Amino acid sequence: MRKALYIVLGTLLIDQLVKLWVKTTMYLGQSHEITSWFFIHFTENPGMAWGITWGGVAGKIALTLFRIVAIVGIVYWLRQSLKKGVGAAGLWGLSLILAGAIGNVIDGLFYGMIFSDSLGRVATFMPEAGGYAPFLQGKVVDMLYFPLFSGELPQWLPIWGGEYFTFFRPIFNIADMAISTGVGLLFLFQRSVFK
Repeated sequence: MRKALYIVLGTLLIDQLVKLWVKTTMYLGQSHEITSWFFIHFTENPGMAWGITWGGVAGKIALTLFRIVAIVGIVYWLRQSLKKGVGAAGLWGLSLILAGAIGNVIDGLFYGMIFSDSLGRVATFMPEAGGYAPFLQGKVVDMLYFPLFSGELPQWLPIWGGEYFTFFRPIFNIADMAISTGVGLLFLFQRSVFK
């Protein structure tokens, strides 16, 4: 269990430090080019994956509560798997998924209360006037952008032919990366994880 705890805490620490750095040094929409195919681009996600939202305030609260219930379920799954002697892939996979889920829930729970908004300015930590949103209404900070290549799609391609296209458009964070890596590990090593 100790190794799982180190993985979760280490991943969570990296995720939150990067998010705090972005939130306190960049304004919304600002971008730093690291290479031609990698940018630190500050955006905020008010909802689920790919910015999907539903149900307004009630939907946001429901989503956050669902994520908390999912975290409890993942903790239970991880503990049971460790008791059964799950291998390294299962340990890493479940720990990374748990860390990523907690990292994004922290944003939704607290960032609205502890930061001012980032519209055209760098956010203030613990502003006197209060944060940009109440408890459970914070937005998830995203910053990793990898536009690996862009160009016009071939004319012969049905539906999208001739349209401008950028491959890999999503902007994500360390927590999202941890969840994706964890799911990938569980998928690749499913025979040993799900005996």
